Amino acid sequence: MHRPSRYLNLVCVAFAAATLLTALTSVRTHAQSAFKAPLKILVGFAAGGSSDIAARMLADKLKDTLGQPVVVENRVGAGGRIAAEALKNAPADGSTLLLTPVVVPVLAPLVFKQLNYDPAKDFAPVSQVATYQFAFAVAPSNPAKTVPEFVSWLKANPTQANFGSPAPGSLPHFFGLMVGQATGIDMVHIAYKGGAPLATDLMGGQIPAGIDALSDMMELHRAGKIRIIATSGAQRSPLLPTVATFKEQGFPSIEGSGWIGVYVPSKTPRQVIDQLSAAIIKALQMPEVRQRFLTLGYEPTGTTPEVLAAIMAADTARWRPIIKRSGFSE
Repeated sequence: MHRPSRYLNLVCVAFAAATLLTALTSVRTHAQSAFKAPLKILVGFAAGGSSDIAARMLADKLKDTLGQPVVVENRVGAGGRIAAEALKNAPADGSTLLLTPVVVPVLAPLVFKQLNYDPAKDFAPVSQVATYQFAFAVAPSNPAKTVPEFVSWLKANPTQANFGSPAPGSLPHFFGLMVGQATGIDMVHIAYKGGAPLATDLMGGQIPAGIDALSDMMELHRAGKIRIIATSGAQRSPLLPTVATFKEQGFPSIEGSGWIGVYVPSKTPRQVIDQLSAAIIKALQMPEVRQRFLTLGYEPTGTTPEVLAAIMAADTARWRPIIKRSGFSE
């Protein structure tokens, strides 16, 4: 009496297993067919830089998740805007991605009178990849070890009220203006062509203070060649836990961070965007990837397209009045 029931159960289990296997195979086949081989990640900065290294780490993991080769292509120049223009003109099929810092989708539209792309119309957000803090550093010869001490020093030496950043129109540029406003010091911005010349002048005492990504200043600080007196995050950076934030030093309005995100052309199908976003989130959850990002000075995130869009909107609203008040444009 029980044999037919057992047999029927076995048949049902076998049928269910076969159905599940067919469904999984179908999903994987569809996933592979959704992309052109190989996929390409555009980076607007030179090979070996932090954005480039981050893109190559992602590419290595995405090839396994998506089942397609993924290459990184450096389109260097114009602060990342050349790579952005290349994305605008790329096929909207998910085969071309752009990994870029916040300056390209948020700051550039606020700064440049003529821009050959419109992030709102030409790009579709995929995922925020990581955030990073800024460091406020002084020359080693400067007596200040905290922000209040630096403000007191500037009041006693008003002709020295200036700071350097790695580029005009960059986030460190406008973050420095925020520092000046919050501290009540009219700080003059000095633009450099990159972080290296800024660091050289800061080490030599030709400039009293500088702002750049924490990752770019951290080793110089550890070597005693410059002195980081504040970091920009809501909490202390795990990379430099001995240095207090601006908020901890009595300046609650001075807070902010940079970030990098991934975009595709605006008309890319939503199903493809979701698949890319899920693959990026999965990659950033891998312990070895997270650790490597942290060593670069990045705090990995991984978000949905909607979250990245909301971050862009919030940052645009935050930086627009600061940029407008500065009168800076190109």
